[in-house]
Amino acid sequence: MAVLSSVATALIALLHVYILYLQMFLWTTPRGRKTFKTTLEYAEGTRVLAANQGLYNGLLAAGLIWGLIHPFDLFGREIQLFFLGAITVVGLYGGATAARKIWVVQMLPAMIAFGIVYQEL
Repeated sequence: MAVLSSVATALIALLHVYILYLQMFLWTTPRGRKTFKTTLEYAEGTRVLAANQGLYNGLLAAGLIWGLIHPFDLFGREIQLFFLGAITVVGLYGGATAARKIWVVQMLPAMIAFGIVYQEL
């Protein structure tokens, strides 16, 4: 089971690294605009805000990675639970205020990973 929780946590971390990449580096490109359904004008005007959001997503990923590599297994899992919980809260708010697909793309996977990690405590 420890492998499953580590894989689940790592997948959520990778998702947030990818979101960081989209928001910080691809925001104004066709790929970034298609992903977030924005126009070029909107993307150009919100580039700095998107980069800021991307950085936050990167920090969430960093926290998950910290939990995965922490030398004390139990504390590492607690760190993972904290950051998975944070992603769930952020996803809940984002889905309610920005785009409902955030509930499926971010919140639901984080909740599933949270449950898997929690079972190992």
